[in-house]
Amino acid sequence: MRIAIIHDWLVTYAGAERILEQIINLFPESDLFSLIDFLPSDKRFFIKNKKVHTSFIQYLPFSKTMYRSYLPLFPTAIETFDLSEYDLIISVSHCVAKGVKVNKTQKHICLCCSPVRYAWDLREQYLAEAELDSGVKKIIANKILDYVKRWDIKTINRVTDYVAISKYISDRIKNNYNRDSYVIYPPVAIDKFDVCGKKENFYLTASRMVPYKKIPLIAEAFSKMPDKKLIIIGDGPEFEKVKKVAGSNVELLGYQEDNILKEYMKKAKAFVFAAEEDFGIVPVEAQACGTPVIAYGKGGALETVINGVSGTFFKEQTVKSIISAVNSFEKMSFDPLKVRRNAERFSIDRFKTEFTNFVNSKI
Repeated sequence: MRIAIIHDWLVTYAGAERILEQIINLFPESDLFSLIDFLPSDKRFFIKNKKVHTSFIQYLPFSKTMYRSYLPLFPTAIETFDLSEYDLIISVSHCVAKGVKVNKTQKHICLCCSPVRYAWDLREQYLAEAELDSGVKKIIANKILDYVKRWDIKTINRVTDYVAISKYISDRIKNNYNRDSYVIYPPVAIDKFDVCGKKENFYLTASRMVPYKKIPLIAEAFSKMPDKKLIIIGDGPEFEKVKKVAGSNVELLGYQEDNILKEYMKKAKAFVFAAEEDFGIVPVEAQACGTPVIAYGKGGALETVINGVSGTFFKEQTVKSIISAVNSFEKMSFDPLKVRRNAERFSIDRFKTEFTNFVNSKI
């Protein structure tokens, strides 16, 4: 059986790429396709140094740093791949990878990280983040996104079977595509984290500082609780905004290597998470350290955190709601080993077994 694996773009090693890594491990003889491949040499380990078949986007001016600007060309680019010689196509898709052209004799399994976010549910948020939310720029951006959405709808049935990374995404696939999907949670490297039973007197949050992560909101909430220490790890466009609202009890460490982040995760009394995520790997990693999570009660966190066992929730993305949740958390007790056991539900081995069984059931 000849297998092709399709990815949207290869520029870093993040959540979708961790899924891709394990699929390549399962199907090492597969061929790999991606719109672009600008992975640095120190990040190529997860694709096993495979040759990557890229599209014409790879060769356009400034595509290495401004590839997202070519979004209007993505549908055409993904359709240029000739996959006619393959029996099975597996796409790991959060943008256009699911839209590759197939024929009726081929199986196409799409592991959907999300329907195209900026064309569907989160359009206004993305336009605001890209500063395209007013004037002529907004009109042009919306026309482009309308085109991408129409194309996305047209390609729904190029997929034989959808796999969703969470029930939250499964619901979005149903709402947007009117297709059923099977939920397989992403692989989390649980074994790379150690349980620490002795917690220190600080809270932790860690993230790239982009608007939907709501790091300024967390910093502002803790600034109104001067008796509680918060450590923030990460950088990004909102770093200065976080700095402005951070009180003396909020410490910004900027970007830190993984080994430093792990140490803080192990020692924190809780990890604070305010984003509405499709799944959310970092809160699971915190739980793998035996560290409970205080999370916004929407999105993937509702599936990865067990209230009262491995963490607790706040209902709204507001300062008041976070403060209330932290105060409630301090009246609760958590067993680090039980917190860890909850995280073990999302191991790499579990993902590989579930995905292999799913593929075998479909071919």
